[in-house]
Amino acid sequence: MLLASILIAVAAYLLGSIPTGYLLVRFFRHQDIRTVGSGNIGATNVLRSGGKGLGAATFLLDMFKGCSAVWLGALLGALLMPAAPALTAQAIAALCAVLGHMFPVWLGFRGGKGVATGFGVFLVAAPLAAIAAIAVFALALLASRYVSLASILGAATFPVFAWLLVRGPRSALFIAVQFAVALLIVAKHHQNARRLFAGTESRFGSSTRKKGTA
Repeated sequence: MLLASILIAVAAYLLGSIPTGYLLVRFFRHQDIRTVGSGNIGATNVLRSGGKGLGAATFLLDMFKGCSAVWLGALLGALLMPAAPALTAQAIAALCAVLGHMFPVWLGFRGGKGVATGFGVFLVAAPLAAIAAIAVFALALLASRYVSLASILGAATFPVFAWLLVRGPRSALFIAVQFAVALLIVAKHHQNARRLFAGTESRFGSSTRKKGTA
């Protein structure tokens, strides 16, 4: 079971570590997204750099790689450790996919903030809770126009929705991963939180082309 868990973890990490925003901007605009705006490779910075279509594609692909990692984790779990609960393999894959996105080996372990990938992993592992959390994100974004605030609120409320909406037996590992992913996403937004408190955070729709201004 240990070797199977390691295999699931490595496969999910590698899937999660695919730097979709970086690759899209590099391929279509011949630019390093890390030199623009906040330097982040995620969908928000890609969009703010002027690539609306690329920003949407980045979000969807980051979400899809999260979904794929959990699907693959569940498949490997069923094949390699059939006696273990399915949610155990999904939980391992979910955490490692998000870690891969946040700390990709290909970019010196400097990646995105995990919102789209986190949504993707739990869209498979805990779909109702993920949809409820993304609804909080959408409402907060509409009300404030701060992507960072919406991301923090969506991530922070996800474990509550998961506790209320996930049915059936839940392992301690699955519950721990829910909180771990939420905390990782919130922690990745620490600089945004400082700017929110200082009143200097950029609102959604603003364009930031100079590095360090998003």
